[in-house]
Amino acid sequence: MSFIKTLLLGVIVISISCKGVKEENPKTAIQKAENQLSFLLQDAEKANLIPRTIDKTGNLHWTHLNFDWTEGFFPGSCWYLFEETKDEKWKKAAEKFQDMFQEHKYKTTNHDLGFIFNCSFGNGFRLTKNKAFKEVMITAADSLLTRFNPVVGCIKSWDTDKGWQSQRGWKFPVIIDNMMNLELLFKVSEFTNDPKYKEAAVTHANTTIKNHFREDNSSVHVVDYDSENGAVRGKYTAQGAADDSSWARGQAWGLYGFTITYRYTRDKVFLEQAEKIAHYIINFKETPKDGIPYWDYQASKIPNEPRDVSAAAITVSALLELNNFSDQDFGPAIDKIMNSLASDQYTAQLGENKHFILKHSVGSIPHGNEIDVPLNYADYYYLEALVRYKKK
Repeated sequence: MSFIKTLLLGVIVISISCKGVKEENPKTAIQKAENQLSFLLQDAEKANLIPRTIDKTGNLHWTHLNFDWTEGFFPGSCWYLFEETKDEKWKKAAEKFQDMFQEHKYKTTNHDLGFIFNCSFGNGFRLTKNKAFKEVMITAADSLLTRFNPVVGCIKSWDTDKGWQSQRGWKFPVIIDNMMNLELLFKVSEFTNDPKYKEAAVTHANTTIKNHFREDNSSVHVVDYDSENGAVRGKYTAQGAADDSSWARGQAWGLYGFTITYRYTRDKVFLEQAEKIAHYIINFKETPKDGIPYWDYQASKIPNEPRDVSAAAITVSALLELNNFSDQDFGPAIDKIMNSLASDQYTAQLGENKHFILKHSVGSIPHGNEIDVPLNYADYYYLEALVRYKKK
């Protein structure tokens, strides 16, 4: 059953799980998102800052000016709205806000350059073919590649000489999130006809399959390596409930990352890995009927635990692409999650939620940050999912 048909069964869906679902299709959902983000754009223009979430006092919280792993998502959302509406205001906004962090392309002390520059400049280049955007991506990929260790076979996630990471005793931590930075390398390999970027990405993906996944196809969050011999020193969590638990957004990052890797390699190993992760997510018995997971699949107080809408948005966007590659049918799971995200339970009313689209996401419970709030990346991946569904 399609997303559109499912949404039209409003009475049935409301009685089952998704209270407040209205009769609308992806085009209407995109229009609602544009109306909401138009207000957020006004707020961002006024502050001349990039919105990230809502702080503990209920006010808008902006990305850090010196560097913020989420800084690429708001301009990325603007690019998706430009793609759908052809309204020049979104193109202008995307260019303005991504220019604020363009100099971060030289950062070699953080792995999040793929998130930042692919979601912003990457979408911009895809839609405009602006060569300057491509050059920014190439520089960012070069910076990211400095973190690749061929002995380990991975890109280092966090430096461990300062901050909370320095207290863990780690040497070369690699997080499952890092799979999301590979798309930048794949694209730049195509831009430059230089295989070194793709080779690093493929090696990272293979090493991640080998060391990050358990027998049930759930993912460890952090694997710490010995940078000198490549040995695994330990497996941990930083944002999940426990070292042996399955952090919901981490599972989503893995699903999305391996789907991307298959797109660029057509190696069935990566397709099969994505399918395995998808089945873990879809078939987890304690996930509520609406398909929106708790922040960790093994959180100790389920069902009295926060949901993570950001994990659901990332998951469904990945499933939409995976469904095009796989012989398996992930359509029912896609419809369920899309239907839920479009409902009043998770989509904010116009003018509410400090003008973010989605409600009820989780940043990091162990760090006490961004709990049950909107997040700019939840909105980004939801918009991406809507655009992908509309193109089916």
